[in-house]
Amino acid sequence: MILKAKGCQDIYGKKAKVWQYVNQIIDMVMEEYHYDYIRTPIFEASDLFHRGIGESSDIVSKETYDFKDRGNRLLTLRPEGTAGIVRSYIENKMYAEPTQPLKVYYNGTMYRYERSQAGRYREFTQFGIEVLGTSDPMADAEVISLAVYIYRLLGLKEIKVNINSLGDKNSRDNYRQALIDYFKPQIKHLCEDCQRRLEKNPLRILDCKIDAGNEILKNAPKTIDYLNEESRQHFKKVQEYLDILEIPYEVNPNIVRGLDYYNHTVFEIEAKVEGFGSQNVIGAGGRYDGLVEELGGPKTSCVGFASGLERLILALEKENIELPIEDDVEVFVMYVNDEEKKQAVYLTQELRQAGFCCETEYTSRTLKGQLKQADRLNSKYLVFLNSADLANKLVTVKDNNTKDEEKVAVADLISYLSNKMIGPHDDCCGGHGDCHCK
Repeated sequence: MILKAKGCQDIYGKKAKVWQYVNQIIDMVMEEYHYDYIRTPIFEASDLFHRGIGESSDIVSKETYDFKDRGNRLLTLRPEGTAGIVRSYIENKMYAEPTQPLKVYYNGTMYRYERSQAGRYREFTQFGIEVLGTSDPMADAEVISLAVYIYRLLGLKEIKVNINSLGDKNSRDNYRQALIDYFKPQIKHLCEDCQRRLEKNPLRILDCKIDAGNEILKNAPKTIDYLNEESRQHFKKVQEYLDILEIPYEVNPNIVRGLDYYNHTVFEIEAKVEGFGSQNVIGAGGRYDGLVEELGGPKTSCVGFASGLERLILALEKENIELPIEDDVEVFVMYVNDEEKKQAVYLTQELRQAGFCCETEYTSRTLKGQLKQADRLNSKYLVFLNSADLANKLVTVKDNNTKDEEKVAVADLISYLSNKMIGPHDDCCGGHGDCHCK
């Protein structure tokens, strides 16, 4: 037997319904906030991620899936979404479009070779947003508020937003030097990775998983102490806009994020979920004003956010949140002989194309067996076909809840069932997704 690769998962059954529902909420919110969907390749030139994310980051140095294709080109399965979108933004000259800023969202699989654990896989799904073409701190606040809105819509109650600022290039350069001066005398007390990072990118030392509890890291200089006036004002404005949007937040100077392209605002969003573990971050992001230029495009200010679906869905499970997923069959069409079966084939299609969730029999069960199958599928209405009724162009419809039965003309079946369905739905048949009364 061939098994799935380590760090991957099969999603099916009820869990697949949960995934579909969460994705529908994401799509709905993105439409409300006027973000357009964008889809980029699953693999890109390796240099895109090495230059964009940074050679010193754990993602590039330890976790990427790199390979050569048959043309001897070095490619990488995407470990995150931002770099690919920036590449597309530059390649397709989206910066020249008159409707700036560009607001896009993505939702797709990413790949990182890391230790598998609950909610973390080597093949994982991530959704996120990018706002390209504005330096306004209002965009930073909007990105945070959109993420919080999605989490709240899905039922998560205790959402905590942690924000920090890395400042502009000058502020970040000053902070970088302060870290080098601080760590250099005591670097031998940190892990080998941190020792290598000291000159390349000392900010990565603050993100070290091995030395996370080390007092040396806890006492390191804080970014907000090295912000110049312009950076301070940007960060202040972000906080003002979050206050206007009534988004609770906490300034956490320890947040630096694991990717090299960030500047100014960085943030993490936590779900306070019992039993979720110490790593309770379900979404994160920040501003990256230099990445477009770094990858060969014009100077462009950007801000974005990303969230892993596996972690988000695990949080919903831990909170025992029951999503309003409709999984019942509305109509089950039953028959016994071959002539009735032909009519069942026709009626089942007619009902489906009228917008009903409809099922019929495929495995030659007896009528008793079909009744059991209908119950297993929580079928709301049963349509019985028999030769005598069909000769008179009639069928028998049974309400599977009240057990009431009624003879209905075949020609009137759709309108009859539509009228029956009105009660538990909105003004007409809105609860089905399609109106049966058209």
